[in-house]
Amino acid sequence: MLLLAIILAPLLCLLILSLTDYEIGAMQIRWLGLGNFEKALSDPVFRRAMGNTLLYVALVLPGGVILGLLVALLVHGRTRSRAFYEVAYFLPVTATLIAMAAVWQFLLHPKLGPVNGLLKAAGFPEMAFISEPSLLIPTLAVIGLWNLIGFNMILFLAGLTAIPRDLYDAAEIDGAGGPIDRFLTVTWPQLAPTTMFVAVTTSITAFKVFDTVAVLTRGRDGSEVLLYAIYLEGFQYFKIGYSAALTVIFLAFMLAFSVFQAFQLDRRVHY
Repeated sequence: MLLLAIILAPLLCLLILSLTDYEIGAMQIRWLGLGNFEKALSDPVFRRAMGNTLLYVALVLPGGVILGLLVALLVHGRTRSRAFYEVAYFLPVTATLIAMAAVWQFLLHPKLGPVNGLLKAAGFPEMAFISEPSLLIPTLAVIGLWNLIGFNMILFLAGLTAIPRDLYDAAEIDGAGGPIDRFLTVTWPQLAPTTMFVAVTTSITAFKVFDTVAVLTRGRDGSEVLLYAIYLEGFQYFKIGYSAALTVIFLAFMLAFSVFQAFQLDRRVHY
């Protein structure tokens, strides 16, 4: 009953709304069938939002996994200062991203921001990170990585701690004495299940990007992402039926992507 009440019933309501033209305040509701889905496929805003989201995921997913692993390896090798670095790298995870987006807005300001100040001091031209259309999604991806790396680091640290020391001793006896050899023969294979979990959770988090877009760009200059497009349709234009259809497409796509990703990675994982 609990599963029905909190998961299945809302999903059923969402699916029913996606087949109607319901708008907030409307006196009548018309049944459209698949009309909203057909409209979405020809909607240039939705297609642009889908492309931006895929680009964001393509930047954040490999970056989040690789950088999270790299930071975990660096922190894991420390003894006395390990706790400090764990806290330092994990702090962005605990920060409210909406509040930090305002901080990033100052940091990346083309005239007042320290980032452009450093670029200017180094002899590079000033860059409009949050107003230049070609830089918007990469800039948002960098902020997303900043917020995500600490969480992935904790997951990889848990995986590194679980690797038996005996495996490293055996690898050293077999001739894998260098750090790169030990990583390739022991660490990386043993971290395969953790890597699969990190990749799936990172992709889901990347697909759900919303906060930084809402604060920094508000969808201007073609920077819409899927969740922000859904928010605009439902809570700005009050087209609940069309917003529900976009949500169904978003959930179906994210589910299919996650299942495909998990299936492909699981074939390469040895437990």
